Amino acid sequence: MSPFDHSFPSHKQTLFLSSQKEQPRKPNQELQRKMALPLLFTALCLILMLSQSLPSSSLLQETNFLDQNPTAYDILGDYNLPKGLLPKGVVGYSLDTTTGKFSAFWNGTCSFSLEGSYQLRYKSTINGYISKGRLSRLEGVSVKLFFFWVDIIDVTRNGDDLEFSVGIAGADFSVDNFEECPQCGCGLNCGGKTRKVSKIRSNPFVSSS
Repeated sequence: MSPFDHSFPSHKQTLFLSSQKEQPRKPNQELQRKMALPLLFTALCLILMLSQSLPSSSLLQETNFLDQNPTAYDILGDYNLPKGLLPKGVVGYSLDTTTGKFSAFWNGTCSFSLEGSYQLRYKSTINGYISKGRLSRLEGVSVKLFFFWVDIIDVTRNGDDLEFSVGIAGADFSVDNFEECPQCGCGLNCGGKTRKVSKIRSNPFVSSS
């Protein structure tokens, strides 16, 4: 064999080498994964935004806290009750329109005296059931009679009068007395202004028996 025979590959060897060089490259999978991540993140953000924009069933039945409309005072008006049944400072409320269960919330207890009338006290949370012209099964509202605090359990509107019941006794007041919301501490006698509460009965909170 001539020494020059080893300098050049055979025809078959040349084809084999060229076929190795001309093989197509595989796709860069790492690059594809990097490109897919932003698309996946965008899709997740869209799903999250859509889920937050849809109202939940609980929000359809309940209206809660500060930035919700209408206010707790508006709810009373919707049921033909004066807003002054609730003192100022309500920080939130809830209403189940199916059962009528109503709650109102303050930052703390609230007490005040109505000039010429009674001393009232509201707990930080009051509960009851609201219907047209009536608040029933009240919890958290009490009135001081003589030396005792007695729970007000029912408020009913009868024309231009409001009937307050403590169970064994009751009293009627004009709706006009509740056009304004009393303020915790000073009631309707705040800032030098004094407003007397007119009573319907000459002897209010008499026995209902």
